[in-house]
Amino acid sequence: MMLICNLSDCMEIWYNWKCGYFNIATGVPARSGDSYLKDNITVRQGDSAVLKCSVDNKVSRVAWLNRTTILFTGNEKWSLDPRVVLLNTAVNEYSIKILNVNLYDEGPYVCSILTNKKPESTKVHLIVQVPARIVNVSTDVSVNEGSNVSLMCLAIGRPEPSILWKFRSSKGNRIVTEGEYVEMTGITKDMSGSYDCITSNDISPPDVRTVQVTVNYPPVISRARSTGTAVGQKGVLWCEASAVPLADFQWFKGERRILNGFNGVKIENKGKQSMLTFFNVSEEDYGNYTCVAINTLGITNASIILYGPGAIHDVNNAALSPTCSLLLLTLLLTLSLLSKF
Repeated sequence: MMLICNLSDCMEIWYNWKCGYFNIATGVPARSGDSYLKDNITVRQGDSAVLKCSVDNKVSRVAWLNRTTILFTGNEKWSLDPRVVLLNTAVNEYSIKILNVNLYDEGPYVCSILTNKKPESTKVHLIVQVPARIVNVSTDVSVNEGSNVSLMCLAIGRPEPSILWKFRSSKGNRIVTEGEYVEMTGITKDMSGSYDCITSNDISPPDVRTVQVTVNYPPVISRARSTGTAVGQKGVLWCEASAVPLADFQWFKGERRILNGFNGVKIENKGKQSMLTFFNVSEEDYGNYTCVAINTLGITNASIILYGPGAIHDVNNAALSPTCSLLLLTLLLTLSLLSKF
């Protein structure tokens, strides 16, 4: 048997049914009795809730009701919900258990007792807590340096969850802001990294989602060096450039581009680094070389000197001074742009 009603009507119907008062006119309340309010019961969504009610040998009738349904009368189950069960407890206790609690179970519950035809009731309010959970978050972002970026993270839970953004990069971690949104104006390459959205309401471990922000920027040559090499020996020029996307490298001597394998030289590019190797240095190999780094956002260059033992040189100054001619840079930039079409 299942009966749908509001809480007060359920109590009246149950009392009249057990006491044989179904002839009471509509609108006439059941007999008044004592009512006791017990503490709230708080459970987490998915857990079980036990509702207890104390009875004694003077009790002739007892029932559990919620706001819309009579659940149990004595040992007889009225609710059709299989999650609601009567516990076999001590003789002075009349308790029910609700399995796998959800939000719809939240609300008032009443244990109604009939003692010498005098009704009493104990009221319990069930509170359901929901672990914080992220329901919507920004996808990974790739933007050019100087752009504006907005990240979003939405979460639900009971109690209302807090949201915290943490920034992680190779240089360390730091808290960015609290709240659903992160706004970044004029983003720089130093702001490239992982942004963690962390939400929590202390009901369960935090829920974390990560948004990867990639900042694209033109090449910047950070290292260029050479070592003194005698004729007939192996000589190497190094050039390293930071860029997103990674830079392509080209080597020049004067206005002439050096090709891999030409005149016994080897060009080897690995990630951010390019190496120009001379396996058998000759007098003609000595001189000034230009390393050019190119990506879709720009072009830069650095001068590196291949010198012999005892030569007067200033590697650091020469390496970081852009000496490539305007004609050469213009040509390279034009070729780079044409390659996109």
